[in-house]
Amino acid sequence: MTLDASLYLIPCTLGDTPLDQVLPSYNIEVIKGIRHFIVEEIRTARRFLRRVDREFPIDDSTFYEMGKHAAPTDSPLKGRERVEGKSLLFGGLEKLIAEGFPIGVISEAGCPAVADPGADIVAIAQRLGIRVVPLVGPNSMIMAVMASGLNGQSFAFNGYLPIDEGERARRLLQLEQRAQRERQTQLFIETPYRNRKMFETLVRTLSPKTRLCVAAGITTSDEWIRTHTISEWRRTELPDLSKVPAIFLML
Repeated sequence: MTLDASLYLIPCTLGDTPLDQVLPSYNIEVIKGIRHFIVEEIRTARRFLRRVDREFPIDDSTFYEMGKHAAPTDSPLKGRERVEGKSLLFGGLEKLIAEGFPIGVISEAGCPAVADPGADIVAIAQRLGIRVVPLVGPNSMIMAVMASGLNGQSFAFNGYLPIDEGERARRLLQLEQRAQRERQTQLFIETPYRNRKMFETLVRTLSPKTRLCVAAGITTSDEWIRTHTISEWRRTELPDLSKVPAIFLML
């Protein structure tokens, strides 16, 4: 497949889910046509490309790291440059496109640029007038909304909530009030090892009638999605989610 010199946003699996369960064959063909990749972690990206194609020419490809390991200055790639990666400054992105190279963006899991540092890369591409091509793939937030039974007409993703227990409880009450006032589903996430603590705070803080969905390990063998009122959750045992990425939804 011959690709245009564009920025391709490449979804990857949420865990070790077989590729053919979540990625269309078109994505595979697009990936095979790219040799320049902006990635969150080089090691993870290499592993993903090997899963896409065991014969993928890794050694002929160039990887640029975004996020905490990448180059500083005027780049959207923040932090310090790692030895095995290269920096990609504002002008570098434009230069590669001008030379006719398609560029792929790969995050750690799911869709790039959604709750992901890839959004900075896309913002620069848009400023430069570079064509951005989002590819179809798994997005845990959308899939959680789909499976929750909560309002899919209006919802908001709030990212990580405060770690301090008191601040977290206050923030949860604010989100609950917003959910009730606007009938808007509120989504947020937590680091897996703190999932249990988050759940305990939710059950202790929210109104008994508030509905809460816990969506964990989406598309993986550990997938577990349940929606109950807080009153019902107080009588329900939560499985061990200390190592499983989860999304919490309330309405």
